[in-house]
Amino acid sequence: MSSIKRIIDLGPGLTLAALVTLLALGIERLEIHLLGNPLVDALVFAILLGTALHTGFGLHARARAGVHFASKSLLELAIVLLGASISFATIQQAGLRLVLAVALVVLLSLVISYTLSRLLGLPDKLATLVACGNSICGNSAIVAAAPVIDARPEDVASSISFTAALGILVVLLLPLCVTVLGLNQWQYGVAAGLTVYAVPQVLAATHAIGAASVQIGTVVKLMRVLMLGPVVILLGLWSGRTNGKRPALRDMLPWFIIGFLLMMCLGSFQLIPAAALAPLHTASTILTILSMAALGLSVDLRSVMTAGGRVLAAGTLSLIALGCLSAIALKLI
Repeated sequence: MSSIKRIIDLGPGLTLAALVTLLALGIERLEIHLLGNPLVDALVFAILLGTALHTGFGLHARARAGVHFASKSLLELAIVLLGASISFATIQQAGLRLVLAVALVVLLSLVISYTLSRLLGLPDKLATLVACGNSICGNSAIVAAAPVIDARPEDVASSISFTAALGILVVLLLPLCVTVLGLNQWQYGVAAGLTVYAVPQVLAATHAIGAASVQIGTVVKLMRVLMLGPVVILLGLWSGRTNGKRPALRDMLPWFIIGFLLMMCLGSFQLIPAAALAPLHTASTILTILSMAALGLSVDLRSVMTAGGRVLAAGTLSLIALGCLSAIALKLI
Protein backbone atom coordinates (compact mmCIF):
# COMPACT_ATOMS: atom_id res chain seq x y z
CA MET A 1 0.00 0.00 0.00
CA SER A 2 2.85 2.38 0.78
CA SER A 3 4.28 1.88 -2.73
CA ILE A 4 0.90 2.63 -4.30
CA LYS A 5 0.55 5.74 -2.15
CA ARG A 6 4.05 6.81 -3.19
CA ILE A 7 3.15 6.48 -6.88
CA ILE A 8 -0.06 8.42 -6.35
CA ASP A 9 1.85 11.18 -4.54
CA LEU A 10 4.32 11.45 -7.42
CA GLY A 11 1.60 11.58 -10.08
CA PRO A 12 0.66 15.29 -10.15
CA GLY A 13 4.25 16.55 -10.19
CA LEU A 14 5.41 14.04 -12.80
CA THR A 15 2.41 14.84 -14.99
CA LEU A 16 3.10 18.56 -14.80
CA ALA A 17 6.81 18.04 -15.61
CA ALA A 18 5.87 15.78 -18.54
CA LEU A 19 3.54 18.43 -19.99
CA VAL A 20 6.30 21.05 -19.77
CA THR A 21 8.69 18.58 -21.44
CA LEU A 22 6.32 17.94 -24.34
CA LEU A 23 5.87 21.68 -24.86
CA ALA A 24 9.66 22.22 -24.82
CA LEU A 25 10.21 19.43 -27.36
CA GLY A 26 7.49 20.90 -29.55
CA ILE A 27 9.14 24.33 -29.51
CA GLU A 28 12.50 22.79 -30.39
CA ARG A 29 10.91 20.88 -33.30
CA LEU A 30 9.37 24.12 -34.57
CA GLU A 31 12.76 25.82 -34.25
CA ILE A 32 14.41 23.09 -36.33
CA HIS A 33 11.67 23.37 -38.95
CA LEU A 34 12.11 27.14 -39.26
CA LEU A 35 15.87 27.54 -38.79
CA GLY A 36 17.33 24.15 -39.70
CA ASN A 37 19.24 23.85 -36.40
CA PRO A 38 18.12 24.32 -32.79
CA LEU A 39 19.93 27.42 -31.50
CA VAL A 40 18.19 26.85 -28.15
CA ASP A 41 17.60 23.20 -27.28
CA ALA A 42 14.59 21.67 -25.54
CA LEU A 43 16.48 21.33 -22.25
CA VAL A 44 16.79 25.10 -21.95
CA PHE A 45 13.18 25.64 -23.02
CA ALA A 46 12.06 23.12 -20.37
CA ILE A 47 13.77 24.89 -17.50
CA LEU A 48 12.61 28.32 -18.72
CA LEU A 49 9.00 27.17 -19.11
CA GLY A 50 9.02 25.42 -15.73
CA THR A 51 10.50 28.47 -14.03
CA ALA A 52 7.95 30.75 -15.70
CA LEU A 53 5.08 28.55 -14.48
CA HIS A 54 6.34 28.49 -10.90
CA THR A 55 7.10 32.21 -10.88
CA GLY A 56 3.73 33.13 -12.35
CA PHE A 57 1.41 30.65 -10.66
CA GLY A 58 3.38 28.97 -7.86
CA LEU A 59 3.66 25.21 -7.29
CA HIS A 60 0.80 23.34 -5.65
CA ALA A 61 1.76 21.29 -2.61
CA ARG A 62 0.46 18.09 -4.24
CA ALA A 63 2.93 18.49 -7.12
CA ARG A 64 6.05 18.94 -4.99
CA ALA A 65 6.86 15.27 -4.38
CA GLY A 66 6.72 14.36 -8.08
CA VAL A 67 8.67 17.45 -9.09
CA HIS A 68 11.41 16.64 -6.56
CA PHE A 69 11.57 13.01 -7.75
CA ALA A 70 11.89 14.05 -11.38
CA SER A 71 14.54 16.70 -10.70
CA LYS A 72 16.74 14.30 -8.72
CA SER A 73 16.12 10.59 -9.32
CA LEU A 74 15.23 10.81 -13.02
CA LEU A 75 18.18 13.11 -13.58
CA GLU A 76 20.56 10.59 -12.00
CA LEU A 77 19.14 7.84 -14.22
CA ALA A 78 19.65 10.07 -17.28
CA ILE A 79 23.32 10.53 -16.37
CA VAL A 80 23.78 6.75 -16.15
CA LEU A 81 22.27 6.23 -19.60
CA LEU A 82 24.46 9.00 -21.03
CA GLY A 83 27.51 6.84 -20.38
CA ALA A 84 26.47 4.43 -23.14
CA SER A 85 27.11 7.09 -25.81
CA ILE A 86 30.72 7.76 -24.76
CA SER A 87 33.61 5.43 -25.60
CA PHE A 88 37.20 5.14 -24.40
CA ALA A 89 38.11 4.82 -28.08
CA THR A 90 37.72 8.60 -28.24
CA ILE A 91 40.92 8.99 -26.20
CA GLN A 92 42.85 6.47 -28.29
CA GLN A 93 41.94 8.14 -31.57
CA ALA A 94 42.88 11.64 -30.45
CA GLY A 95 46.54 11.10 -29.59
CA LEU A 96 48.35 11.62 -26.30
CA ARG A 97 49.33 15.27 -26.86
CA LEU A 98 45.78 16.35 -27.64
CA VAL A 99 44.41 14.32 -24.70
CA LEU A 100 46.84 16.01 -22.29
CA ALA A 101 46.07 19.44 -23.75
CA VAL A 102 42.30 18.96 -23.32
CA ALA A 103 42.71 17.67 -19.74
CA LEU A 104 44.98 20.60 -18.84
CA VAL A 105 42.61 23.17 -20.37
CA VAL A 106 39.67 21.70 -18.44
CA LEU A 107 41.52 21.68 -15.12
CA LEU A 108 42.91 25.20 -15.50
CA SER A 109 39.53 26.47 -16.66
CA LEU A 110 37.87 24.96 -13.56
CA VAL A 111 40.30 26.78 -11.26
CA ILE A 112 40.12 30.10 -13.12
CA SER A 113 36.31 30.04 -13.52
CA TYR A 114 35.78 29.18 -9.86
CA THR A 115 38.20 31.91 -8.74
CA LEU A 116 36.58 34.55 -10.96
CA SER A 117 33.12 33.57 -9.74
CA ARG A 118 34.14 33.84 -6.10
CA LEU A 119 35.82 37.21 -6.70
CA LEU A 120 32.54 38.44 -8.19
CA GLY A 121 30.76 37.44 -4.98
CA LEU A 122 29.04 34.20 -6.03
CA PRO A 123 28.55 31.65 -3.24
CA ASP A 124 30.73 28.54 -3.22
CA LYS A 125 28.26 26.06 -4.73
CA LEU A 126 27.04 28.40 -7.45
CA ALA A 127 30.66 29.24 -8.34
CA THR A 128 31.37 25.50 -8.59
CA LEU A 129 28.45 24.96 -10.96
CA VAL A 130 29.49 27.90 -13.15
CA ALA A 131 33.04 26.52 -13.31
CA CYS A 132 31.84 23.00 -14.22
CA GLY A 133 29.42 24.26 -16.85
CA ASN A 134 32.01 26.50 -18.46
CA SER A 135 34.91 24.05 -18.35
CA ILE A 136 33.39 20.66 -19.18
CA CYS A 137 30.09 20.38 -20.99
CA GLY A 138 27.62 23.08 -20.06
CA ASN A 139 24.25 21.87 -18.80
CA SER A 140 25.28 18.21 -18.49
CA ALA A 141 28.18 19.06 -16.17
CA ILE A 142 26.00 21.36 -14.09
CA VAL A 143 23.26 18.80 -13.58
CA ALA A 144 25.83 16.05 -12.79
CA ALA A 145 27.71 18.16 -10.26
CA ALA A 146 24.64 19.63 -8.55
CA PRO A 147 23.55 16.57 -6.52
CA VAL A 148 27.14 15.82 -5.47
CA ILE A 149 27.62 19.25 -3.88
CA ASP A 150 23.97 19.47 -2.79
CA ALA A 151 23.34 22.64 -4.80
CA ARG A 152 20.06 24.53 -4.49
CA PRO A 153 17.60 24.47 -7.43
CA GLU A 154 18.05 28.25 -7.69
CA ASP A 155 21.80 27.81 -8.17
CA VAL A 156 21.28 25.17 -10.85
CA ALA A 157 18.76 27.34 -12.67
CA SER A 158 21.06 30.38 -12.57
CA SER A 159 24.06 28.49 -13.89
CA ILE A 160 22.07 26.79 -16.65
CA SER A 161 20.66 30.17 -17.69
CA PHE A 162 24.17 31.49 -18.26
CA THR A 163 25.14 28.45 -20.35
CA ALA A 164 22.02 28.96 -22.47
CA ALA A 165 22.76 32.62 -23.16
CA LEU A 166 26.50 32.31 -23.71
CA GLY A 167 26.23 29.00 -25.57
CA ILE A 168 24.15 30.59 -28.31
CA LEU A 169 26.54 33.54 -28.53
CA VAL A 170 29.56 31.25 -28.93
CA VAL A 171 27.91 29.22 -31.71
CA LEU A 172 27.07 32.39 -33.64
CA LEU A 173 30.41 34.19 -33.22
CA LEU A 174 32.98 31.38 -33.20
CA PRO A 175 33.02 30.83 -37.02
CA LEU A 176 34.41 34.36 -37.36
CA CYS A 177 37.68 33.01 -35.92
CA VAL A 178 38.36 31.18 -39.17
CA THR A 179 38.69 34.49 -41.01
CA VAL A 180 39.97 36.72 -38.21
CA LEU A 181 42.61 34.29 -36.90
CA GLY A 182 43.26 32.39 -40.13
CA LEU A 183 42.51 28.96 -38.65
CA ASN A 184 42.43 25.84 -40.81
CA GLN A 185 39.68 23.25 -40.43
CA TRP A 186 41.60 21.12 -37.92
CA GLN A 187 42.54 24.10 -35.75
CA TYR A 188 39.01 25.46 -35.82
CA GLY A 189 37.58 22.06 -34.89
CA VAL A 190 39.88 21.85 -31.86
CA ALA A 191 38.94 25.41 -30.85
CA ALA A 192 35.23 24.63 -31.16
CA GLY A 193 35.58 21.40 -29.18
CA LEU A 194 37.40 23.22 -26.38
CA THR A 195 35.04 26.20 -26.07
CA VAL A 196 31.50 25.22 -27.14
CA TYR A 197 29.32 23.85 -24.34
CA ALA A 198 27.21 21.07 -25.87
CA VAL A 199 27.85 18.41 -28.52
CA PRO A 200 24.91 19.56 -30.74
CA GLN A 201 26.26 23.11 -30.51
CA VAL A 202 29.68 21.85 -31.66
CA LEU A 203 28.00 20.36 -34.70
CA ALA A 204 26.18 23.63 -35.38
CA ALA A 205 29.38 25.67 -34.98
CA THR A 206 31.53 23.43 -37.21
CA HIS A 207 29.10 22.22 -39.88
CA ALA A 208 29.54 25.25 -42.15
CA ILE A 209 33.35 25.14 -41.89
CA GLY A 210 33.90 21.60 -43.14
CA ALA A 211 33.77 17.87 -42.39
CA ALA A 212 37.25 17.85 -40.82
CA SER A 213 36.16 20.52 -38.35
CA VAL A 214 33.05 18.53 -37.46
CA GLN A 215 35.05 15.36 -36.79
CA ILE A 216 37.86 16.82 -34.68
CA GLY A 217 35.47 19.19 -32.91
CA THR A 218 33.24 16.29 -31.86
CA VAL A 219 36.20 14.21 -30.69
CA VAL A 220 37.64 17.04 -28.58
CA LYS A 221 34.20 17.83 -27.15
CA LEU A 222 33.65 14.20 -26.15
CA MET A 223 37.07 14.20 -24.50
CA ARG A 224 35.90 17.13 -22.37
CA VAL A 225 32.77 15.16 -21.50
CA LEU A 226 34.98 12.26 -20.37
CA MET A 227 36.44 14.59 -17.73
CA LEU A 228 33.02 14.72 -16.09
CA GLY A 229 33.44 11.50 -14.09
CA PRO A 230 36.83 12.32 -12.51
CA VAL A 231 35.77 15.91 -11.77
CA VAL A 232 32.56 14.80 -10.04
CA ILE A 233 34.54 12.32 -7.91
CA LEU A 234 36.93 15.11 -6.90
CA LEU A 235 33.97 17.34 -6.07
CA GLY A 236 32.62 14.63 -3.79
CA LEU A 237 35.96 14.49 -1.97
CA TRP A 238 36.23 18.27 -1.74
CA SER A 239 32.63 18.69 -0.57
CA GLY A 240 33.23 16.28 2.31
CA ARG A 241 36.45 18.07 3.24
CA THR A 242 34.93 21.54 3.28
CA ASN A 243 32.02 20.29 5.39
CA GLY A 244 34.51 19.24 8.04
CA LYS A 245 33.60 15.55 7.91
CA ARG A 246 35.04 12.44 6.41
CA PRO A 247 33.13 11.82 3.18
CA ALA A 248 31.40 8.49 2.79
CA LEU A 249 32.11 6.43 -0.31
CA ARG A 250 28.61 7.12 -1.65
CA ASP A 251 29.29 10.86 -1.38
CA MET A 252 32.66 10.63 -3.14
CA LEU A 253 31.35 8.27 -5.79
CA PRO A 254 27.55 8.59 -6.17
CA TRP A 255 25.69 5.62 -7.61
CA PHE A 256 24.88 7.44 -10.83
CA ILE A 257 28.55 8.19 -11.52
CA ILE A 258 29.38 4.50 -10.96
CA GLY A 259 26.56 3.67 -13.36
CA PHE A 260 27.83 6.27 -15.85
CA LEU A 261 31.35 4.75 -15.81
CA LEU A 262 29.95 1.21 -16.02
CA MET A 263 27.83 2.08 -19.06
CA MET A 264 30.85 3.76 -20.65
CA CYS A 265 32.89 0.58 -20.11
CA LEU A 266 30.13 -1.60 -21.54
CA GLY A 267 29.87 0.62 -24.59
CA SER A 268 33.64 0.77 -25.06
CA PHE A 269 33.92 -3.03 -25.09
CA GLN A 270 30.87 -3.29 -27.36
CA LEU A 271 28.84 -5.19 -24.76
CA ILE A 272 25.78 -3.05 -25.49
CA PRO A 273 23.94 -4.12 -28.66
CA ALA A 274 24.35 -1.56 -31.43
CA ALA A 275 20.59 -1.42 -31.87
CA ALA A 276 20.21 -0.30 -28.24
CA LEU A 277 22.60 2.67 -28.40
CA ALA A 278 20.22 5.08 -30.13
CA PRO A 279 17.25 4.27 -27.83
CA LEU A 280 19.50 4.66 -24.76
CA HIS A 281 20.71 8.04 -25.98
CA THR A 282 17.12 9.13 -26.69
CA ALA A 283 15.98 7.95 -23.26
CA SER A 284 18.82 9.85 -21.59
CA THR A 285 17.92 13.01 -23.50
CA ILE A 286 14.21 12.82 -22.67
CA LEU A 287 14.85 12.06 -18.99
CA THR A 288 17.26 14.98 -18.79
CA ILE A 289 14.71 17.35 -20.32
CA LEU A 290 12.01 16.00 -17.99
CA SER A 291 14.25 16.54 -14.96
CA MET A 292 15.08 20.07 -16.11
CA ALA A 293 11.38 20.83 -16.49
CA ALA A 294 10.95 19.65 -12.89
CA LEU A 295 13.93 21.70 -11.80
CA GLY A 296 12.38 24.78 -13.40
CA LEU A 297 9.14 24.04 -11.59
CA SER A 298 11.12 24.18 -8.33
CA VAL A 299 12.45 27.66 -8.98
CA ASP A 300 11.03 31.12 -8.33
CA LEU A 301 12.57 33.45 -10.90
CA ARG A 302 12.58 36.37 -8.46
CA SER A 303 15.18 34.64 -6.28
CA VAL A 304 17.27 33.68 -9.33
CA MET A 305 17.38 37.24 -10.63
CA THR A 306 19.09 38.49 -7.49
CA ALA A 307 22.29 36.73 -8.62
CA GLY A 308 21.65 36.82 -12.38
CA GLY A 309 23.95 39.71 -13.26
CA ARG A 310 26.88 38.34 -11.32
CA VAL A 311 26.38 34.86 -12.77
CA LEU A 312 26.37 36.22 -16.33
CA ALA A 313 29.48 38.31 -15.60
CA ALA A 314 31.25 35.29 -14.09
CA GLY A 315 30.25 33.14 -17.05
CA THR A 316 31.41 35.73 -19.58
CA LEU A 317 34.81 36.21 -17.95
CA SER A 318 35.18 32.44 -17.55
CA LEU A 319 34.40 31.92 -21.22
CA ILE A 320 37.00 34.52 -22.21
CA ALA A 321 39.55 32.73 -20.02
CA LEU A 322 38.60 29.40 -21.63
CA GLY A 323 39.10 30.94 -25.07
CA CYS A 324 42.57 32.16 -24.08
CA LEU A 325 43.48 28.73 -22.71
CA SER A 326 42.25 27.11 -25.93
CA ALA A 327 44.38 29.47 -28.02
CA ILE A 328 47.46 28.56 -25.95
CA ALA A 329 46.64 24.87 -26.31
CA LEU A 330 46.44 25.26 -30.10
CA LYS A 331 49.89 26.85 -30.13
CA LEU A 332 51.37 24.05 -28.02
CA ILE A 333 49.75 21.30 -30.09
